[in-house]
Amino acid sequence: MKTRIVVADDQTSVREGFRHILEAEADLEVVAEAADGPGALETVRELRPDVLLADIRMPGMDGLELTRRLVGVAPEVKVVVVTTFDLDEYVHTALRYGACGFLLKRSGPALLAEAVRSAVAGDALISPEITMRLLRRFTEPRRRPSEPVEPLTAREEEIATLVAEGLTNADICAELFISLGTVKSHLSNLQRKLRVRNRVGIAAWAWEAGLRPRP
Repeated sequence: MKTRIVVADDQTSVREGFRHILEAEADLEVVAEAADGPGALETVRELRPDVLLADIRMPGMDGLELTRRLVGVAPEVKVVVVTTFDLDEYVHTALRYGACGFLLKRSGPALLAEAVRSAVAGDALISPEITMRLLRRFTEPRRRPSEPVEPLTAREEEIATLVAEGLTNADICAELFISLGTVKSHLSNLQRKLRVRNRVGIAAWAWEAGLRPRP
């Protein structure tokens, strides 16, 4: 079964370019396009795609507000923000609102397709240059992190730190000598306790809490 994608961008050339890139992949299908935020929201409500690719600056409703609203309207839809604007506040807000990826439009076709696949798999992909800047930004806690609804176990803190380092589920399995099912169970518990939607939220919490990557 193909992954169903909606592309939201106010530029026709960008939408057409994304469609061309994505539909060259056998497992991906663009089911609709939208030229503004309200149109994207309505399209997602109607079609319930697997993934929404959303630009930040769009008429009517920007991609950040669109991401926030989709949490209540269609929480099962994964949002990947794809934009020209490489600004820290955009990245942080998008991830806080539940985006499953943040790519720059110059990232290239391979990374675009991989971001879609990662979102569907429950992982997150962020443009490498943004990831490195985020890691530097969160080397020291910048704000008091939200309190978990339940205390984290030592293992959960360990896994949160590994997620913040950018390790995949498979990497964590190998690092801690535990099964994939166990990793997924810990991640689910972390999402519930930290009140976040995905592993990016876990990573952001870990950075803010000052959980240090290993030397």
